[in-house]
Amino acid sequence: MGTTTPRVVLDTNVCLDLFVFDDPHCAPLREALRAGVLEAVSCAACAAEWRAVLDYPQLALDPAQRTRAAERFDALVRQLPSPLPSSVPRLPRCADPDDQKFLALAASAGARWLLSRDRALLVLHRRCLRESGFAIITPRQWSERDVAADRRLDGQTQGLSAKPV
Repeated sequence: MGTTTPRVVLDTNVCLDLFVFDDPHCAPLREALRAGVLEAVSCAACAAEWRAVLDYPQLALDPAQRTRAAERFDALVRQLPSPLPSSVPRLPRCADPDDQKFLALAASAGARWLLSRDRALLVLHRRCLRESGFAIITPRQWSERDVAADRRLDGQTQGLSAKPV
C-alpha cells in the first residue's frame, strides 16, 4: 500500500512569511516542503493573488526581491487546476469573500491543512475540519503539532520539523 504526501494550502500572508520575510515560525514548514514530506498546492486564482500582492507598494519590494519571492514560491508550491464549483463540497462562507478560494482549493485538493493567520479563515477551523476534512491553523500551530508528533514517534526533541533552516 503506497503512502500519499499530505497536502497543504498556504494563504497569501503565509506565503509572504515563508517566501519574502523568512519568518522563523515558518522554518519547519519550509524544511518539510523542501524535504518532500509535505506538498503545498495552489491554483490559478490563489497564485494570481500572490503575484499581485508582491507588487503592493506598502511591501516596498524591489524587482529582484519580487522575482526571488516568486521563484521560491514556484519551486515549493505545486500548481493544480482551479477547482470547478461542481467539484467543491459545500463549504462555509468566509467573512472575507477573497479568501473563499483558499477554502475551495483545500477542499478540492484533499489538503490536510490550510495554513493562515487570517482571523476570517481561522474561525472556520472546526467547521471545515468536521465537514470538509481539513484543518485551518497557523504555521506556528502546524509546526508545534509536527514537533509534538516527532517527540511522540521517537522520544526525541529534534526531528525533521524541529530543525532550523
